[in-house]
Amino acid sequence: MRKYSLFFIVLLSLFASCRKDIAVFINEDTTVDSSSKDNAAGFYLLNEGNMGSNKSTLDFFDYATGKYQRNIYAAINPTVPKELGDVGNDIAIYGNRLYAVINASNKVEVMDARTAKRIGQIDIPNCRYIKFDKGYAYITSYAGPIQINPNYTQKGYVAKVDTATLTVVDRCIVGFQPDCLEIVDGKIYVANSGGYMGAGNTSNYERTVSVIDMGTFTEDKRIDVAYNLHHILADKRGDLWVTSRGDYKTLPSRLFFISKAQQQVTDTIPIAVSNYYLDGDSLYVYSTEWSYITYSNVITYAIVNTRTHQVVSHAFITDGTDKEIEIPYGIMVNPITKDIYVTDAGNYVSPGILYCFTKEGKKKWSVRTGDIPAHFALLPKS
Repeated sequence: MRKYSLFFIVLLSLFASCRKDIAVFINEDTTVDSSSKDNAAGFYLLNEGNMGSNKSTLDFFDYATGKYQRNIYAAINPTVPKELGDVGNDIAIYGNRLYAVINASNKVEVMDARTAKRIGQIDIPNCRYIKFDKGYAYITSYAGPIQINPNYTQKGYVAKVDTATLTVVDRCIVGFQPDCLEIVDGKIYVANSGGYMGAGNTSNYERTVSVIDMGTFTEDKRIDVAYNLHHILADKRGDLWVTSRGDYKTLPSRLFFISKAQQQVTDTIPIAVSNYYLDGDSLYVYSTEWSYITYSNVITYAIVNTRTHQVVSHAFITDGTDKEIEIPYGIMVNPITKDIYVTDAGNYVSPGILYCFTKEGKKKWSVRTGDIPAHFALLPKS
């Protein structure tokens, strides 16, 4: 089953059966580290939760106390129906607010960044990822229903949201099933996947990055990259690093480099990428890719130097404890301490685990999380 992406696994599972034993952690605290004091107050970890189970939860790690708090949203907002919602897909802090993109609940939940107290929500159908610029939030949307369909006809869009009023003020149509987005020099770059359409037919996948002019908020061009795109981010020079999931069969996942000046792919790094995190010039990468030779997942780790385009390491976890991680699923690097955080989704339906490693790759601690721990947001000190 895991030869497909998690998104398709949980979607197919939803169609096949209904869970009757839904359980969400009560709010609970664990002290795991009291020595990690730096210029950040802590970080939030958004747990996706299995699709259809309404089990997305929010955790928080406090650097000053070393306390890890699980499922804080439910405790802080006890009157909100269905709690955080169904499938947490992205999280970010902008100004004094925390934004959690809740995919299958068709909303972006907006909270106070210091307290996680609910402020309101932005209604976006099948929302995916979020970025901010000059008082606006930009959110990708699949637009149509959650449905694997090779004949899908609904193109996706990027919503422009006024963060002062939490209202959608404009939309820009892009490709089918747009995922991550990045903002560079007045342009929005959007990774189109075509993920609902490609299952069973590789040629149905999208393979372009849409380029949106922020002045006119219209699609200016498409950059051809590869099938089934997912992540996109800019390095310090404004050049773009884009990941392709491949087709889960014969086309492997790969990392692509788009030159900002040339507006095209000028390099391909021959490594698989499920997720990554950029710290300085170091791109920390992990991959969980299905092998048709062993009929099991092949898990790899690497660091890519974004200045030289060289793979400088194939093991940023150096003490052998990477073997404890069943399915790496989320990643973050603290910009000051350089501690590396990697989450483990395990079997996707039970609580996951968050691991903390030193900058040398030695395990410091681990702690239980909610189901499918995935997305980080670093909270600066006030």
